[in-house]
Amino acid sequence: MLFFTQCFGAVLDLIHLRFQHYKAKRVFSAAGQLVCVVNPTHSLKYAPTRCAAAQTSVEQSVLPPCHHHEAVHDPQLVPCTCPLFSCPWEGHLEVVVSHLRQTHRINILQGAEIVFLATDMHLPAPTDWIIMHSCLGHQFLLVLRKQEKYEGHPQFFATMMLIGTPTQADNFTYRLELNRNQRRLKWEATPRSVLECVDSVISDGDCLVLNTSLAQLFSDNGSLAIGIAITTSKVHNAEDEM
Repeated sequence: MLFFTQCFGAVLDLIHLRFQHYKAKRVFSAAGQLVCVVNPTHSLKYAPTRCAAAQTSVEQSVLPPCHHHEAVHDPQLVPCTCPLFSCPWEGHLEVVVSHLRQTHRINILQGAEIVFLATDMHLPAPTDWIIMHSCLGHQFLLVLRKQEKYEGHPQFFATMMLIGTPTQADNFTYRLELNRNQRRLKWEATPRSVLECVDSVISDGDCLVLNTSLAQLFSDNGSLAIGIAITTSKVHNAEDEM
């Protein structure tokens, strides 16, 4: 009976994912768009924030004394860019993607335009939805977060981060689009670098921000479909032509 129950539950989960995929395809019917169904994850690191936690870990670390010496610390090492956990990992930008995929099991999609389908939007804050997007020879991190910026008033924050330097991020433009019930909402901006910390981006409000009522207008049975497109900036194109 236990085996049957587990198998039956797995089948139901598969049917649910296929249904969510169908709904996203119905909302975004453009040919060639990939749909990624993203399940929510309750963050385990919201006290203190990611940036504050990183600073505290350096100041109160129990590592050998050499790690406290500023001259010995490698400035090219960056902390884990996954906003879901206070991960102690450090490494170079070149291996951030493999760390996210192997350690945190972050899915990655390829293509200029994809659809990010976040499920179970009704869950209490704080909750995160996250994927990686491979496009134009670079990898981007899309983070959707439900968080109470003001007590009792949860909001949704969506942003795109380039897994690269701020200079590289300036070469791109990303667009997030919500489209449902004859309503359309777009957010277009330059992605921020993962070196700048996603918590700071959300705190500054430099991202797509939705209150609960607005998110409900674009959601479908508790799921929110976000169309994502990434292009190179005009400045970058002009430099290439020169």
